[in-house]
Amino acid sequence: MACFLAPAAAAIITTGVRKKITRKYHLDWLNAMLWGGVIMLAVEHIAHGEVVLYPPFLTAGFSKVLPEILKVGVPMTIAIVAVWAVMVLVANRLAKEREKKVQVIET
Repeated sequence: MACFLAPAAAAIITTGVRKKITRKYHLDWLNAMLWGGVIMLAVEHIAHGEVVLYPPFLTAGFSKVLPEILKVGVPMTIAIVAVWAVMVLVANRLAKEREKKVQVIET
């Protein structure tokens, strides 16, 4: 019911610092993954009546919300960040290999 709050918090932070991080880390990829997940989960929770568009917004009590964030939202956010990190490592490694090939061709 509130698992999307953990990736939402991460997305807000990464959106705020994106201009301070060098482009080689492809923070725009992470933002797209986080915000996409947040929107998808929010729509799904609204469709199932777990989130409503009027106060108190979350239909379950706080005693159920916090454990769900910790059990589902945090691991989901960690998984998203892990996938992004692998994507960045692969992209940067491929870019270095391309640079080496270009240098060999030029010499």
